[in-house]
Amino acid sequence: MPNPPIWLDGLNDAQAAAVTSDLPYALVLAGAGSGKTRVLISRLLYLFMHKSYGPGQVLALTFTNKAAGEMRARLATAFPWSGSVWMGTFHGIAHRLLRLHYEQAGLTAAFTVIDSEDQQRLCKRILREHEIDDKVLSSKTLAYLISHEKDAGRRPADVAAAYGNLPWLPLFESYEQQCKVSGLVDFAELLLRSYELLANNASLLNSYQGRFRQILVDEFQDTNRLQYQWIKLLAGDACGVFVVGDDDQSIYGWRGAEVANIKDFVETMTPCDVIRLEQNYRSTQTILNAANAVISNNTGRMGKNLWSAEAEGDKLAHYAAINEFDEARYIVTQLRAWRQQGDNLVNSAILYRSNHQSRVLEQVLTREGIPYKVTGGMRFFERAEIKDSLAYARLLLNEQDDAAFARVINTPTRGIGDKSLEKVQLHARANNLGLLTSLRQMVTHGGLSGKALLGATNFLSLFDGWHLLREGSLDGLMERIVRDSGLWDFYGQDGLTGEGRKENLEELVNAAAQYRVSDDAPEDLANEDPLLLFLAQTALDSGETADTDKQDKVNLMTIHAAKGLEFGFVAVTGLEEGIFPLSRALEDPTGLEEERRLMYVAMTRARRQLLLSSCGMRRFHGKEELMQTSRFLSEVPKEMLKKVGGISSHTAYSHTPTKTGFNSPVQSQKASANVPFPKGCKVVHARFGEGLVLATDGMGEDGRVQVRFCDATRWLMLSIAKLEKWEGE
Repeated sequence: MPNPPIWLDGLNDAQAAAVTSDLPYALVLAGAGSGKTRVLISRLLYLFMHKSYGPGQVLALTFTNKAAGEMRARLATAFPWSGSVWMGTFHGIAHRLLRLHYEQAGLTAAFTVIDSEDQQRLCKRILREHEIDDKVLSSKTLAYLISHEKDAGRRPADVAAAYGNLPWLPLFESYEQQCKVSGLVDFAELLLRSYELLANNASLLNSYQGRFRQILVDEFQDTNRLQYQWIKLLAGDACGVFVVGDDDQSIYGWRGAEVANIKDFVETMTPCDVIRLEQNYRSTQTILNAANAVISNNTGRMGKNLWSAEAEGDKLAHYAAINEFDEARYIVTQLRAWRQQGDNLVNSAILYRSNHQSRVLEQVLTREGIPYKVTGGMRFFERAEIKDSLAYARLLLNEQDDAAFARVINTPTRGIGDKSLEKVQLHARANNLGLLTSLRQMVTHGGLSGKALLGATNFLSLFDGWHLLREGSLDGLMERIVRDSGLWDFYGQDGLTGEGRKENLEELVNAAAQYRVSDDAPEDLANEDPLLLFLAQTALDSGETADTDKQDKVNLMTIHAAKGLEFGFVAVTGLEEGIFPLSRALEDPTGLEEERRLMYVAMTRARRQLLLSSCGMRRFHGKEELMQTSRFLSEVPKEMLKKVGGISSHTAYSHTPTKTGFNSPVQSQKASANVPFPKGCKVVHARFGEGLVLATDGMGEDGRVQVRFCDATRWLMLSIAKLEKWEGE
């Protein structure tokens, strides 16, 4: 029997059907652990080797640079020209388009990509300029609102047309104006601006629509509205679209992901081939049966049923702990047993719904001598010393980058006080200048004196010196920036911590030395300024640094962080109503279904052993609360679940589904007499606005209430919240 072609090698029937689909559109519903990455790579091989597509005729979109890198590395073994394939994240490809066509996009050649922290800094300055207190509207909330609207494809005028003149719209307009003056582009802007670039330039759009014959999309369930519209615009009528996703693993609704995109794709992109990948190569059949049973409680699914050719495996274990310390101690006993049977801790994970749950787990693991690592901590390009160094480089590249100026003008301090900076800002605003240009004019023509003048003069001389180094090596320039700016001495003065920070600064110089435009930039950008591309790459790569810790440690992480990973032993903790699912999801069918998808993701991370744990009591707001076990535990069939100890009375607080499938808010069993705002009372809060009391807890002014506001449901301490009864309609 002849060997199958390379693009079908090792594939099962469903995978092969997906790879060779010849309809214009295809949706591959790829269940957890079903080999979706292999299918995507095989699809590329099929297009290039069997269908004779050229490398420039395919666009492959991913959600992480890591995924794009893995696909490119696999392709490189077959094709020396794999680097010519348009492959990368949505933001990376959007950045590429904007660099190539910056004039048509209304940008300067040296526009700067800013990350979420720099975006929040800019928002904070805008709030100060509008004299809005952070307690009324935080910079983080403003940044979220702006990004949320951009992700939906809306500019300030669009928001006003849709919702009227919202109070924060002038802030959005100020933010847009500041970004325009400073040449700044945030992550959401990359996508929106590149969409507008194509939508508003018919000849350019026709060029790209004629270039690409197929667009491939990974993790399609995580696309937001704008990303989906961007794909459809670029595809036009003649380009095929091949998407891989899983509606049961859509867990990013809070950041704009639209699980409905999957159904819309099938209904509007016709004719469409729908292929289900249901064979799982990761978990035992028992784990898969339990996960299938839980997710079947969601409505409107595309539908699939994971199965495994492996053994049935052990039942899932449930430990009903007394409290969170008992929960952590039991998990430790299971980790010891796991290690004693010859398995490594690095092949185990403790998952939780929210980051705050790690505190007790870390405390007990440390006390019991179990080594661990927390995934999702501070990443390299997020460290203060690195961001400060890069901000100096950004300002050297783009004098209009006011966000970079604000970050470094007094880091380290140089005698330029708040009053002097206010003068610089007023001069900039009056003359429509960037802050660095404004400072330069005030040093030359007057306006500063004393320490401020000396500090400003020295500050400007730094950039004059660095400009002379632009023609030299990138690492040589970065090393001079680190040293001349004073950051090396500033961050190195703090003992052992200082040594670590200096090592990070050295690593930044190493990163500049190792950067190669030919490796990290597309061929059509190879002649661009290396500093510009290096800074853009650090922004786009932010948060995706590889894990270099190879020691044998148990993994602690949120379930969101665990997506895409797998472990031999997994403990899913905090399975109580209000914890998992979160309390704010209990009143919202859409939110509750996303929480259930998150449970499905958590369960399908396990290969061999899955432990589910819940607490009978948990400490909230300084008080012990009686807890109800999560509805997700009751959705696991009893024949697949074994009780492994803990408190028998825990079942007294187990979840009992109502006819609508929702549960009443979690309440303490303590008395709540004489609370001034009883259940059903309408109240008003100075920050959150009007709300409805859902539940009460405690006595009098020492009590607390659960209130549903327009944006979220919150528990509020009456002694702090200063609620008032709402007399409105």
